Amino acid sequence: MSATDTRRPSEIRDAGRSAAATGPRRRLGHRQRIRRDLVLLLLMAPGVAYFLVFHYGALFGNTLAFVDYVPFLGLAGSEWVGPDNFRQMFGDPEFWNAVRNTLVIAVLQLVFFFPAPLALALLLHSLVGSTVKRFVQSVVYLPHFLSWVIVLALFQHMLGGAGVLNGWLGELGLGSVHVMGNPDTYRPLVVAQLIWKECGWATIIFLAALSQVDEQQYEASALDGAGWWRRLWHVTLPGIRPVLVLLLVLRLGEFLDVGFEQFFLQRQAVGPEAGEVLDTFVYFTGFANGEFGYAAAAGLFKGVIGVALVYTANKVAHRLGEQGVYHR
Repeated sequence: MSATDTRRPSEIRDAGRSAAATGPRRRLGHRQRIRRDLVLLLLMAPGVAYFLVFHYGALFGNTLAFVDYVPFLGLAGSEWVGPDNFRQMFGDPEFWNAVRNTLVIAVLQLVFFFPAPLALALLLHSLVGSTVKRFVQSVVYLPHFLSWVIVLALFQHMLGGAGVLNGWLGELGLGSVHVMGNPDTYRPLVVAQLIWKECGWATIIFLAALSQVDEQQYEASALDGAGWWRRLWHVTLPGIRPVLVLLLVLRLGEFLDVGFEQFFLQRQAVGPEAGEVLDTFVYFTGFANGEFGYAAAAGLFKGVIGVALVYTANKVAHRLGEQGVYHR
């Protein structure tokens, strides 16, 4: 302590401790850092093992797309055929029929299913009574917990040949319609089934995003005379735009992944021409016909398209000033 220092001894000790705390830290070695974070590493190990085995390890299964796989010979004993499975796939009209059905249904899902949870979340967010809001949320969440077997049974009971709709039409003398087994109504029907089952559950993320919008902005815009539509356009949608862009990018990554169980259960009723999608095509080609290499080639094609769509959509998000799925 210098002769000109007028601070008290306790103040000098506190200043010394602060300086020691903010000074350069001693760099720990690898072993010391592992010993320090051992508990966190042990907690993280099961999650890392899961991803290594079931996600990254499963990538080696794509090797089947380049071999004529015979289960009795194994992957090492099967003949290497290179791109022959892809040549067969690109020349197969049944494969292109599955691609066409998948693309049409994916576009319908993107146009009608993606904005449906947002509209429902906006309606729920505008409800004033918390009791009514919780009741409506609970009701719209319930279909998510039903299996596709139960959902399709309900739709069959309502829209099938002997369903409630045909009962009403018969009483009115208007004949009958068979919506469930009609290939012409199959695509709108599967989108309607998806909206009924998953729309309520998908509102969770939008409701969480809406809760983060500053209420003072609503009050200020209301004082300026803005109505519900102007507050929605100038306050609500800009407030949740990052979440919208992120969900849209993730949705594009699963663009060709329209589902399996829903289409597998209804494929027989409408026929493969209308009901075949890429997931059911891979299943029937690989497991029903035993062409594992061909099925792996179709699955790899779908995965490559999904990666390209995510990369492109993320680039567009960056151009629009949004973060997207990952940073630049």
